[in-house]
Amino acid sequence: MNDKPASGNTIVDLDCNCPHTIPIIDHSMHHRIWILLAACLTTCSPAWAQTASESRPNVILVVTDDQGYGDMSCHGNPWLNTPNLDRLATQSVRLENFHVDPFCTPTRAALMTGRYCTRVGAWAVTEGRQLLDPDETTMAETFRESGYRTGMFGKWHLGDPPPFAPRERGLETVVRHMAGGADEIGNPTGNDYFDDTYYRNGTPESFDGYCTDIWFEEAIDFIQKESEQPFFAYIPTNAMHSPYLVADRYSDPFKRQGIEPQRAAFYGMIQNFDENLGRLLKRLDQDNLRDNTMLIFMSDNGTAQGASEQNRKVGFNAGMRGKKGSVYEGGHRVPCFASWPAKWDGNRPVDQLTCHRDWLPTLIELCDLKRPADVTFDGRSMAGLLSHSSQQWPERTLVIERQPDNVVSATKTQGRAQPPFVVLTDRWRLVRDELYDIQNDPGQIKNIAAEYPEVVRELRAEYDAYFEDVHGSRKDVIRFVVGKDTTPMLITVRDWHPTEGRVIWKPSQLPDSSLLINGFWEIEVAEAGRYAIKLQRFPGDALAPIQADQARLRVGSIEQTRTLKPEDPSVTFEIDLPAGPHRLQTWLRDAASQKTRGAYFVEFTKVGPSEASSRR
Repeated sequence: MNDKPASGNTIVDLDCNCPHTIPIIDHSMHHRIWILLAACLTTCSPAWAQTASESRPNVILVVTDDQGYGDMSCHGNPWLNTPNLDRLATQSVRLENFHVDPFCTPTRAALMTGRYCTRVGAWAVTEGRQLLDPDETTMAETFRESGYRTGMFGKWHLGDPPPFAPRERGLETVVRHMAGGADEIGNPTGNDYFDDTYYRNGTPESFDGYCTDIWFEEAIDFIQKESEQPFFAYIPTNAMHSPYLVADRYSDPFKRQGIEPQRAAFYGMIQNFDENLGRLLKRLDQDNLRDNTMLIFMSDNGTAQGASEQNRKVGFNAGMRGKKGSVYEGGHRVPCFASWPAKWDGNRPVDQLTCHRDWLPTLIELCDLKRPADVTFDGRSMAGLLSHSSQQWPERTLVIERQPDNVVSATKTQGRAQPPFVVLTDRWRLVRDELYDIQNDPGQIKNIAAEYPEVVRELRAEYDAYFEDVHGSRKDVIRFVVGKDTTPMLITVRDWHPTEGRVIWKPSQLPDSSLLINGFWEIEVAEAGRYAIKLQRFPGDALAPIQADQARLRVGSIEQTRTLKPEDPSVTFEIDLPAGPHRLQTWLRDAASQKTRGAYFVEFTKVGPSEASSRR
């Protein structure tokens, strides 16, 4: 890869001879650069409307996927040019010490609830651990119950069927894809970010255009329709998550700089996002909504493709160690800009330690929302920090964990094993048993645990207390709910608790005959009755032979077996199920090898009362 930056000035770290940003907490030089950038952007940008409504603010929350702190030009990236992100940064309070979880679902769960992801059930990305506990109150529900119109456009990844779907969690207008990505199992076959089929309020609909363009078009349409009353618009994009697909006009300029194709496409997705952000800002300005609209921008974890963890000279990560999935700084310190022109001075850095769990209590205070009853937040309100008040911000300790990928296997073999973790304070980072002075060593190069054993003991005690509290209340099982009505409900292989092998999530994996994998689903039968349970290997819009000669189904203590032909695309069992919790597992015996795998798709339909009940 060519390390030569694009045109423009570059800040260079002399220790590693690669383009680098300013030290993480030192803003003396950084602030002067922001002042110059703000002056430049002001001369070429339209002035925002200055008349603020006295009504409660509108709120737009934009969350990108896999975009790190260094993946924008205003943070020193030498290849990217992100004028709209840069402009927003100069108009915002910038949370420079803002942290999230190292993966997407945990961040989204904590953001939506103000609580540690481990408390609320959604602490991994598959295997049934991405389901947000229905008993938790979400940010969207809080806005809706306080009189706001609510909408979401993009990626949810906290559960697809009821009661987990976004329309069940406070979002009235929804346009989204399913699962963790638009191209993953659970979505219509053939989705590839262009001209896909998405779901409008639960109904599939074909769209023309690129995914990010569609999310912003739909969000802008929602904002225009709801502008007569306060609105909450949540725009969580699936970009810049893999697969790295974008129009050539966005990626080709980076290829011409010598950047390898995958990172060039990743950067191209960022350029497209920046273009869409500009469209949103322009529309808010044209509709005189900008002044009393709180616009929050953040990412869900560290960069996925903007840097190499093994070689810091490849890519750009603002001098931080680690990337997506890491508990080093680059895995969880992300950009966060908050703009509210009517109330806050822009172009102001905030260095205090903040996190995603802080946003819900903050918005409750700033927007005068009804606080959910009987909820204890793990975050704290940042209202004073954002308004530049004299209110003191007490020092705090945060904990961030990376739950294991194969969570069921890890739980089975290790019990309550402690995952990789970091304990954060204003000065320190305890990364498992390593200690770093983040103020003097922002790249986390020198482990000084041996020099400060008392600090290590204190921070370890903080983690142990956290672990006892949060993991002690962890809900290991969040169940799919079937039988509330007669609407068919689909569950897929992504949601297995695996017993053999690893779960799969890519459609390309479905026909692989070498995959002999299995797992179970945890379900809750809402109402006793007779159920049709259909087993398939392939999705309904791409049915193909199941390639098995025997199917077996077990639900709780009930077990049935069916003989089938290898060319059959599906097999359906009808059984009586009592209400309550059950474990569901399937086996399809491969006609050629006589080995078994689980059914990748299972559809539940309540067909009536149980046979015993109907005979009464």
